[in-house]
Amino acid sequence: MRLKVRSLAFALAVLASAAPASAQPAEAPFRAAASLLGEPKYPPDFKHFDYVNPNAPKGGLVRFSETGTFDSFNAIIPRGAVSAGIGLIYDTLTTQSRDEVATAYGLIAEGLSFPPDFSSVTYRLRPEAKWHDGKPITPDDVVWSFDVITKNNPGQAFYYRHVKDVQKTGERDVTFTFDQGGNRELPQIVGEMMVLPKHYWTGTDGAGKARDITQGTLEPPLGSGAYKIKSFVPGRTISYERVKDYWGKDLPVNVGSNNFDEIRYEYYRDDTVELEAFKADQYDFRTEVSAKNWATAYDFPAKNDGKVVLETFENRSSGIMQAFIPNLRRAKFQDQRVRRALNYALDFEGMNHTLFFDQYSRIDSYFSGTELASSGTPKGLELEILNTVKDKVPADLFTKTYTNPVSKTEEERRANLRAAFDLLKQAGFQVKGKQLVDTKGEPFTIEILINSPSFERVALFYKPGLERLGIQVSVRMVDSSQYINRVRARDFDMIVSGWGQSLSPGNEQRDYWGSDSAKRDGSRNYAGISNPAVDALIDKVIYAKNRDELVATTHALDRVLLWNDYVIPAWTLRYTRTARWDRFARPENLPKYSFEFPTIWWWDQAKAAKIGNIPQ
Repeated sequence: MRLKVRSLAFALAVLASAAPASAQPAEAPFRAAASLLGEPKYPPDFKHFDYVNPNAPKGGLVRFSETGTFDSFNAIIPRGAVSAGIGLIYDTLTTQSRDEVATAYGLIAEGLSFPPDFSSVTYRLRPEAKWHDGKPITPDDVVWSFDVITKNNPGQAFYYRHVKDVQKTGERDVTFTFDQGGNRELPQIVGEMMVLPKHYWTGTDGAGKARDITQGTLEPPLGSGAYKIKSFVPGRTISYERVKDYWGKDLPVNVGSNNFDEIRYEYYRDDTVELEAFKADQYDFRTEVSAKNWATAYDFPAKNDGKVVLETFENRSSGIMQAFIPNLRRAKFQDQRVRRALNYALDFEGMNHTLFFDQYSRIDSYFSGTELASSGTPKGLELEILNTVKDKVPADLFTKTYTNPVSKTEEERRANLRAAFDLLKQAGFQVKGKQLVDTKGEPFTIEILINSPSFERVALFYKPGLERLGIQVSVRMVDSSQYINRVRARDFDMIVSGWGQSLSPGNEQRDYWGSDSAKRDGSRNYAGISNPAVDALIDKVIYAKNRDELVATTHALDRVLLWNDYVIPAWTLRYTRTARWDRFARPENLPKYSFEFPTIWWWDQAKAAKIGNIPQ
């Protein structure tokens, strides 16, 4: 299941009668919640999540920064740069708790019902659910939203491709029917879908012009969520205000949340300017992704005076693979030996010491930091699963532990480069006139495409190791819009990017490394992985019948991805580094899987008064 936004649950308590016989078996009950890992923690009559302050005061302003620009409020189409925070204005059928894994509770929907084989799901909408103009949210809105999202967004179409039909099946009921049974995630992931107001998008704007969901727009759209757009300057800033009469404010899933009167995003084109703006109190909170900044950039008066707080939060909810990603659609990267050679050329230990102040560790799993990460050699159920694809995977993965090259000493660096050159030679490359060339005499070149100065330092550190092998390397930094478009169109040699992983992987794995997604522009299969063994293991992940099977199958998938050397693994940190101006308070016990800023935090008037300079 995707991160984000994106996970749900299956729990228990009959809320209403069964769905119509044509859509669901009569014995299928409506449930208050749903979980992939057992029963939900909270009963149907719960008052609020344990980790919130139900009496949190409302008020105040919180300001964030964003890099780049924006030119649209239409989050449906895959074109343009959508404004930060646009999801604040929309509710979904369900919302997830943050102290459980893969568990969600009704938001727009008061309950859901599905048969034992997960071949369909019916959501029953709350009668009180309203758009900001007071009109009710209806099954017609849900059906129309699914239709326009899947027609106009290839990524969403792929993600929801197993939904063969969506129908209104009652006054407040909408039923999704799937093209298969046994896929435990399908009933849940449709609950994550953004629900849009049909009457708004099929109507006309203030000038009488018909709205068009297929085009970008800077007309503030109608929403249903806790916030709506207050004001904006195109490309520079956008502000959201809390909806005072928000229909869902007293729902148990929302009690203690959405406490700020205003949430604002300020855009910056340059990372350095963005950091300096934080120091100057131009925004309140930042997640620090630069190890250098964390080590050296926060020695300034406000921090030393206690007005700015630096704090790290452990990441328990997800794994990650961040990497240098070669585009396998290009012939020069299709040989596994070439990709392994590129790994030997990366001096991670030198990079970590020189650029990262020894803060990071090398990633050795596509599910790094979770129980889903493979280790050692396969045993037990994982070995049984791998034996089903034995003729399609590298033989070494059965008897050897996957490791990345280590370069702690100069001798190790030289040995790694020798190993890299040997692999390139085996793949048919040779050096002529200090240039590595293929069998046709064509030079081996790599352009590393980036969109951030912080990654430029990393790419430039990698460059000398590649050049020692005779590879011509250029680093191309482009603006965010051009970068997004080139990555979507697969117009790159290599990028630095990654994939986040939930603790309950599922259908999104097809978008990450499935063969179909390799051929589809806009998918997250950046590398272009197309491997029948990987496809088979993804299916086994999706159709796993219990947690033990899911973990073993994910281990197998992880191991096959690693041993094919599809990427050059980079680095990770199991903590999120944050800096904030100390104007905010939070519950005593934060949820296990997220620090949830700003959702469950609130403006602290006393703290803000001590700092002064109250933002407006």
